[in-house]
Amino acid sequence: MNEVIHGIVQGRTIRLAQDPGIDDGQAVEVVLRPISSPGQWGEGLRRCAGALADYPEMDQHMDEIQNERKLDSRPELPE
Repeated sequence: MNEVIHGIVQGRTIRLAQDPGIDDGQAVEVVLRPISSPGQWGEGLRRCAGALADYPEMDQHMDEIQNERKLDSRPELPE
């Protein structure tokens, strides 16, 4: 049985978010991977957009893409 259950470390104790469904006293193997905190809303977008900060033509390219999306060049479907 492999199951991922989140929990909170408190000293040498880990408080699980849900019942693991394992009998008390059962030996288990534990692999710990810290979960990064979600941070503030929009923080990931700001970090990603920072890669384009030194690309002065980006606004022009984005405007062109937006204008192309407004043009509907698909043919009408017959009814």
